[in-house]
Amino acid sequence: MNILFTGVGRRIELIQAFRSAAETLRKDLKIYGADMTETAPALAYCDGTRIVTGMKEPRYVDELLTICKEDEIDLLIPTIDTDLLILSENKERFEEIGTRVMISEPDQVRIGRDKTLSARFLKKCGFFTPVTVDDWKEYKSGFPAFIKPRDGSSSIGAFKVQNAEELKIYAAHLENYIVQPFVSGIEYTIDVFCDWNGNPLSIVPRERLKVRDGEVLKTRIRMDKAILEEAEKICSAYRPCGAVSIQLIRDAEGTDWFIEINPRFGGGAPLSMRAGARSAESVLRLLDGEPAERYTVADGAIYSRFDQAVCIDPGKRTSVKGVIFDLDDTLYSEKEYVWSGYNEVSDFFGGGYTSELYHFFLNGKPAIDELMRETGHEEEKDEAVEVYRHHKPDLHLYDGVAELISELKSKNIRVGIITDGRPEGQRNKLEALGLYDMMDDIIITDELGGKQFRKPCDIAFRIMLTRWRLNPADVVYVGDNAAKDSQAPRQLGMRFLWFDNEEGLYRSEKQEGYNSISAIRDALIGGGDE
Repeated sequence: MNILFTGVGRRIELIQAFRSAAETLRKDLKIYGADMTETAPALAYCDGTRIVTGMKEPRYVDELLTICKEDEIDLLIPTIDTDLLILSENKERFEEIGTRVMISEPDQVRIGRDKTLSARFLKKCGFFTPVTVDDWKEYKSGFPAFIKPRDGSSSIGAFKVQNAEELKIYAAHLENYIVQPFVSGIEYTIDVFCDWNGNPLSIVPRERLKVRDGEVLKTRIRMDKAILEEAEKICSAYRPCGAVSIQLIRDAEGTDWFIEINPRFGGGAPLSMRAGARSAESVLRLLDGEPAERYTVADGAIYSRFDQAVCIDPGKRTSVKGVIFDLDDTLYSEKEYVWSGYNEVSDFFGGGYTSELYHFFLNGKPAIDELMRETGHEEEKDEAVEVYRHHKPDLHLYDGVAELISELKSKNIRVGIITDGRPEGQRNKLEALGLYDMMDDIIITDELGGKQFRKPCDIAFRIMLTRWRLNPADVVYVGDNAAKDSQAPRQLGMRFLWFDNEEGLYRSEKQEGYNSISAIRDALIGGGDE
């Protein structure tokens, strides 16, 4: 399952929510992020990163279509307002290549993007909404007032004004604006998630306790009965697809004034997911054609957010105090392990099947299943699998690996391995390669508690850094999988060296890397940089 988030920017919590949902549901999810700039922090948390042109550029949609086709994207999720209408209008083009777009219909998006249309819609639904005009000269509703772009977002260009003279000045600096009376009271965001047909699966009102630049910093879950009923009524009329964020203000008299409808995941939507909304899980279930479930929400829960840095480019460093290696296709050829295993399986059945098994494997077929079916030994499949998993492999380190490890240790540089996989198989590989005697530390992630601890989970890296008592900036991770291996090190502030192994089993990403052990040696010891 492949999902592409556009305009991913700073939406790290949203990416993490989807990754957590995939782990909970045990779904194989690959997350792609697209952004205009390669320094967008959320890209460091994606399995695949794609740099695209500006959303207003004529070729923007064509670029996304190419990405979706090449990366076999199953679902595209826009995250920012400026993306919504153009993607909604081109939804059929994406569906033609097998990519669904989780976005409402164009008319619904226009209602959300145009604050004048939003006000009309909400009023038609029977809700209180501030009287809205699009010419400051026609404004007659008193002061203070609020002026903001008609199609704005994130409070950009939004101002509270105290009198007509201030209103005139601000209006002169905004091309397309609306003016409303300022409503004071308790601010709420309602995080709603609906199925493909607009039926709400979760509705979570949140009190906005503290806000910065339009995005919530501190929030309290308020499962208020009146607000829940109002949100149900809006959904019944609006029929959104996927996520929608509704803004309202409750005044001192208890009247709810509805301000905005945004047909996308709001910046604070992950907080509702933490409280029990589980919208990300619903997305994955819907994408697989499964029924989504409703969950109990932690009413009254308070969440406070904080800023955190992520290393995008470590720059040039001369100090390396620790080097952690991946194992498979980094220190030895995994194809050699596969051949060794099939040779053992072949011997189990009397010999002569190794090449046939390997041929099945190279053609992307389940080799043992195919052989069992072909030879009529289906009932012995489980035994054959056990033979493969527990065999003592005949393996050899890549040329230069033993020398590199020895040289690193001679310079008092710590060396270790973090590897994913079934513990018995990985231990047999390590033993066959003699790596237990070479390394200062080895972590097989599955031994920490299961597959959920595999990369890109950062727990194994945190453990090794703690054991070594080293600053992440002084440690390098070397791996062959540019997507999976790079995430945790970069998020923690480590350096990552990509071994562009042309013979690797899972080589797919196209980017600059190191194509030999000697090149990696020069980068680590010769003072080279990533």
